Amino acid sequence: MCSYVVQRAILKGSGKGPAGWFPLTQANVTFDHPTVAFLEESLNIDFFNSEFDASQRITVEISANAARQLVIAIENALENKH
Repeated sequence: MCSYVVQRAILKGSGKGPAGWFPLTQANVTFDHPTVAFLEESLNIDFFNSEFDASQRITVEISANAARQLVIAIENALENKH
């Protein structure tokens, strides 16, 4: 079911796109139909810099289960930071 609800996160970091590394300023997250992934619905994350054009972005489409596993892995990595 398409909700068209976009969750936004302000970021400070870097991403590597086709033209090399660039600063990331934002991520948009949706649960919707994927563009490429062979899934009925997916968690879609667009990492980008709002000052650059749309070709400078990193897009991820993953299953709901994979997204939950990613959240756990991120939480574990943050818990174990030194």
